[in-house]
Amino acid sequence: MTDWTDPDTFAQALENADTREKGNYFEDFAEGDLLAHDLGLTLSRPGNEGWMSQTLNHDPAYWRTDAAHERGFDEPPIHPDYLTAATLGITVEDLSEKGGYFLGRTDVRFPGAPVYPGTELRVESEVVSTATSSSRPEYGIVTWRTRGKDAQTDDVLCSYERTNMIPRREPVATDGSGAAASGSEDEAADGPDLPAEFVVPDGGYFEDFVDALERAADRDAAVAYRHERGRTQDDVTVAALPLATLNTAKQHHNVDVMADSPSGDIVTYGDVTRSTALGHARSDERTWREVGFDDEQFHTFVAAGDTVYAFTRVLEAEDEVSRGASDRAGTVRFEHIAFNQDDEPVYSGTRTAEIRKRSD
Repeated sequence: MTDWTDPDTFAQALENADTREKGNYFEDFAEGDLLAHDLGLTLSRPGNEGWMSQTLNHDPAYWRTDAAHERGFDEPPIHPDYLTAATLGITVEDLSEKGGYFLGRTDVRFPGAPVYPGTELRVESEVVSTATSSSRPEYGIVTWRTRGKDAQTDDVLCSYERTNMIPRREPVATDGSGAAASGSEDEAADGPDLPAEFVVPDGGYFEDFVDALERAADRDAAVAYRHERGRTQDDVTVAALPLATLNTAKQHHNVDVMADSPSGDIVTYGDVTRSTALGHARSDERTWREVGFDDEQFHTFVAAGDTVYAFTRVLEAEDEVSRGASDRAGTVRFEHIAFNQDDEPVYSGTRTAEIRKRSD
């Protein structure tokens, strides 16, 4: 009788065995396809608090009932960062399980009412476009519009558009040109064209951001500052948080496969990097409500042992909000940049949030 556990026998068995593959290749996606993802997730308070605590998002309205009531919530709701990460995580098995680079995401919106623990999340994605990568013939580029819905009511809770490189079954011939470089050598030699002065808000209320923008107006100045906190990536942030959102991508869990990748190791889920940077930023402001996110990009890998810091630019402030509470908050648009211990940008994006006003 064959001993399948004999090392030589098992090595031969592995060599002869076909692999039951997971995920889809680039060729499996066609513009207009609608994918209803089988996986679902019940958004729970422990899951919400686990995500928030590990990414340093400590807004009391998402932790305490009295603070939630003050903000107009029935109870501590699900945080938009956790909702966004869970919505994307559910899609991974169908969309990006094969690997490939997360190129960016935009138009992140939360069109419905507040989301509370116990909500069952169902997700669908539509293929917006597919394209050939001229610089990486073994990959194609796919963009999806994804919607996370309440499984009971069919209300859209979170939606966004994201773009990934996706491996091809067979590489294609390209001219290898890649993206054209911007600027000339003379421009590069002149160095970056930064403002002469960086203005820092005096506090985290709406009026502080308005005042800082007014101080910077009509001068060679920008409202820009870095945040003191940092969060070093560990086993929880690199592996546990993605699994908690059903994100099974090999980039976060398979050291063996990733050893031969450009990163050389498993990497942090982009939404962990993003949420950590946003947590640093929110600790220096009085957030009332998140409105949306645009132009999100991921610039380089983040792995275990890397530390995520954050830098913020204040772009504009308006004395109005999208739904009620106009006497309690105003709207501010930010650009946030996450960077690592080597001062390399790892994530960037614009964020619109309602920021609490000072009470008289």
